[in-house]
Parts: sequence; C-alpha cells; structure tokens
Amino acid sequence: MVDLTHVIDASGRPGDLEIATLANRQYGRVAGWQLKQLGLRRGAVQWRVRAGRLHRVHRGVYAVGHSVPTQRSAWMSAVLAFGEAAVLSHRSAAHHWDLRRSASASVDVTVPGRSFRGQKGIVLHQVRRLDARDVTVKDDIPITTVARTLLDNAEVLRERQVERMIEEAERLRLFDLVAVTETCERNPGRRGLLPLSACLGRAFEVPPHTKSDLERCLLILCRDENLPLPVMNAIVEGYEVDAHWRGTVVIVELDSWSFHRTRRAFERDHERDLYLKLEGYEVLRLTWRQLTRERAQVTRTLRALLGSGRTPRAPGPGAPARAWP
Repeated sequence: MVDLTHVIDASGRPGDLEIATLANRQYGRVAGWQLKQLGLRRGAVQWRVRAGRLHRVHRGVYAVGHSVPTQRSAWMSAVLAFGEAAVLSHRSAAHHWDLRRSASASVDVTVPGRSFRGQKGIVLHQVRRLDARDVTVKDDIPITTVARTLLDNAEVLRERQVERMIEEAERLRLFDLVAVTETCERNPGRRGLLPLSACLGRAFEVPPHTKSDLERCLLILCRDENLPLPVMNAIVEGYEVDAHWRGTVVIVELDSWSFHRTRRAFERDHERDLYLKLEGYEVLRLTWRQLTRERAQVTRTLRALLGSGRTPRAPGPGAPARAWP
C-alpha cells in the first residue's frame, strides 16, 4: 500500500490535494481507513461525499473526483475495502497476471482473519493466515504471487483450466516450480493441492514433491511387486545414481523437472547416462507419472532387466577412477 507519510502537506493538515495524490497512486481510489490515517475526521469525509468530491464505491472505499470504473480501479477498490492485509487473489489475480482472463464482474480478494463482512461485487476468501511469501505487488495492487495464484485457482477452476494457466505462466516466464513447491509445502491441507499436483504431473511429469518422495515411491513399487530392493544413492563407476541393484547392470534414475532446472544440469545427467551405457549398464529413467500411473509397465520392464542375468563387466587393469563432477 501507499506510504501515507509522503502525501500530507507541509502544514500537516490533510486536504484535497493530499487525497488526490493518494488516489493517483491507487487508480483513483482511496479507503476510509487511509483517510483516517491522513487525519481526516468522519465529518470531513462525509462532507466531501455530499459535495461530490468523493463517490462511494464499496463500504469504506471512495472514488476521487469521478466514479467511472476501470478494471484496475475495480481491483484496487475491492482490495482497499478489506484493509492493509487484503490482496487480489484467485480468478482476479490470474487475470492481472495475464494467466487467464476472467469474465466475472466480481473481484476475488483474500484477507487473513474471519471477522470480515462480505460486500456486493466482491468474492471474499477469508483465511486463517496469509504468509508474506505468498504476497507481492503488481502495478501497485497487492496480489498473490503466481505460485499462490495457481494453488488458489486449483480450488475453483477445472484442472484443464489450471493447466492452461501453467502453460501461460511458462510462456510469460513467470513459472517457477520451486516456488510452487514451497508454496504448497507451507499451505498444507488446501483443497487445491491434489488437483494442482495432478496438473503439474501432466505438465512436467512430476508434481511438487521432493526427490525423497520419488525414491520412496520406487521402493514401495518394488515391495508391492516382490522385486528386489535396490541400493539408493549408490556409487557406480564413480557416479552417484538414484538406484542400483547390486550385482546387476540395472540402474534407475528418477526424473524430476525441478532437479533439472538448468540446461547444464540436464546435459550433465545425460553425459553420465551415456558413460554408464558404454560401460554396459542399463539406465532406466522413470518419472512420477510412470511410477504412479504406469506401475504395471514399469514392473514388467524392471522384472525383465533384473531377470536377464547380466552382470557388470570387470574393469580393465589400470582403469582410472571416474569422479562425478
């Protein structure tokens, strides 16, 4: 929100100039609680309403000079109506981030606390707490971050609509899977977690889970399907691999987009795979989608590879140790 100490005149007495200065920074809108902070009494506000200098937009929110609305003034008005901690959210935030246009005339606002009364034209989302890391400012309007906006919309939109938002965020270079993961982790119990995970799973073949979750999923599959358990994070030919069945040539790498965020990391992993294959190993890359939705196919592949009887070839005399960078 605007720092009100910079809009009071030298005399210390607020007037129309100071109100206009504040309104200019907020798309022509001011809140009653801001006018109070400026030093205006209730009677002074009411006099300006009667004189046509202030026009009531919402309870406690006024347009300055005229009441002609714009999209951004409508967003700002709705946020101002619920105090300093309120932010634009859900469908309205998606629209402001250019992730998805909203045809609704209502504005979505999220505010921490449970004591607020709704207002016409505003869809109010009251939450127990709103983490500061889930909030930012875009074009002077307090708003949920892109990551929090995706999580919120996963509760109110269809999954395909959320997938398109993810695609658009990527196109605009606004998408950050790490940020989405962290947002999900600090908002447990949200109804949007499962549908958002499903959308991310289809988009990147991995939802916002850690590497250990993927490892656990592989071990559970092996246990359920009576397959031998691999050694996790094993060293093979000087490289650390995600899973290796000792005495065999079978290696599994667990693919997660979040662990290949740079092109160099992606290329380095594939350089390692090429080297191991040249040494006679079978490197099988598995994604979260495959481990959870294609278990039968994964099981058949692992069982065939493990049952092939192939063993690692012995290194030649004087073979140099390979150090993983």
